[in-house]
Amino acid sequence: MSHVSSRDIDTMNHEQRLRTLEELRDEMLQLRAQQALGGSLSNSGAYKQTRRSIARLLTKISQEENKGDE
Repeated sequence: MSHVSSRDIDTMNHEQRLRTLEELRDEMLQLRAQQALGGSLSNSGAYKQTRRSIARLLTKISQEENKGDE
C-alpha cells in the first residue's frame, strides 16, 4: 500500500484515514528496518512514496480538524 493518492484520501472518512495512516506508518517502519539491515529495497521508490502518502494524510487530517474548529 505504499502509495495513496490525494483523490483516494478525499473519498475516505476520518476513521479510514486514521487506519490508512497507521498502516503506512507500519510499512515505513518495515522499510526503515530493511534499509538498516543493509538489504536493498525491492522497490527503491517505495520509501519516498510511503513518506509522501503519510504527509498527504496528515495534511488532510489537519485541515479537517481546523475546519471543525471554525
